[in-house]
Amino acid sequence: MKHQKHTALTRPNFGTFHRNEWAIIGTPCGQIKTLSYQIIEKMKEKYAVAYVDADHAHGEQVVHSKTDALDFGAKLDYTDKINFHRFDSKKSWNKFQYRNHFNDVDMVIVNGNHFTARHQIVIIDPKKEVSLSKKLNRLTDVSMILMLDNDSKIYSFLENHLEISNIPILKITELDKIVEILSSKMQDKKPPLYGLVLVGGKSTRMGKDKSQIDYHGKPQQNHVHEQLSQTCDKVFISCRPDQEHKIDLPTISDSFIGLGPFGGIVSAFREYPDAAWLVIATDLPLVNKNTITQLVENRNISKLATAFNSPENEFPEPLITIWEPRSYPVLLQFLTQGYSCPRKVLINSDVELLDADDAKNVLKNVNHPNEVDEVKKLL
Repeated sequence: MKHQKHTALTRPNFGTFHRNEWAIIGTPCGQIKTLSYQIIEKMKEKYAVAYVDADHAHGEQVVHSKTDALDFGAKLDYTDKINFHRFDSKKSWNKFQYRNHFNDVDMVIVNGNHFTARHQIVIIDPKKEVSLSKKLNRLTDVSMILMLDNDSKIYSFLENHLEISNIPILKITELDKIVEILSSKMQDKKPPLYGLVLVGGKSTRMGKDKSQIDYHGKPQQNHVHEQLSQTCDKVFISCRPDQEHKIDLPTISDSFIGLGPFGGIVSAFREYPDAAWLVIATDLPLVNKNTITQLVENRNISKLATAFNSPENEFPEPLITIWEPRSYPVLLQFLTQGYSCPRKVLINSDVELLDADDAKNVLKNVNHPNEVDEVKKLL
């Protein structure tokens, strides 16, 4: 067998900046910026859009008086601009740094004259014909071709390089159609929803395995698995490695050990980083189909997660939550700072919070034997 030096991890489906990114190429930078701003304005109500460009006004040799911390030797300068925040940095960035900074947005539009992106929008502009002919290696997945005017013709080198018959061709002024195509592609890229049943706790307070308690004519882990199977594309039992051989359903065993529910969530993302995870713990026996439906129907993929407010306090309930793919790096960032509490992540992040119907009952957390009897009477 060939020796493999590093662990084979499932990598998120990133481009240079983001999962969903489009480079506009084939025309001068001013035209790219104008079109980008028009697209952003049209899409801002539904999607959080970022824009990537280079500074065309100044080069490396710009001369000015010392006015900020970078001029005096600082490596990073942060300014609270009241309406926005600005970080000026002297360090070089690559795709690994870019992706963290663009994690909070839904899509990125890129000036393709300066940067590459996974998908492209090509503009037919004679001013950049020669330049475009030298950048054919950047045209890896063209979503549309835009004609600058009625006299424009597609270059022969593009016809030889691309499957033109499969690419929509529009006028650059057909903004609504351009946005419609991008919106359709964004909808196609909506992360699939997988289910995760958390059973890895040691049930110390209960005195027996909570996942095996029979509330509904079967072990609770099987009941929750069946509930999630009605909504999710795939469903897994999240468990400790020592439990895996006892479970006859698909499992994801903890690869982050000793972190409780937090470890189960990040272990699931490690296996499937491009899926969203609807996580439910087995100590919520009164969660029903309506509860799950309410959560799924109000899912906001532009947020880090969608969760219910806890009926017992003002905090989010982390153990019946939809965690979007963008939450994976955020969870790991909290872990590197010494926190393994999923609720703390929700409290300190941009999340969609809901009030569950009949919250006091359906979100009742059961951890003690006497509470089991109470729930069985209610059922």
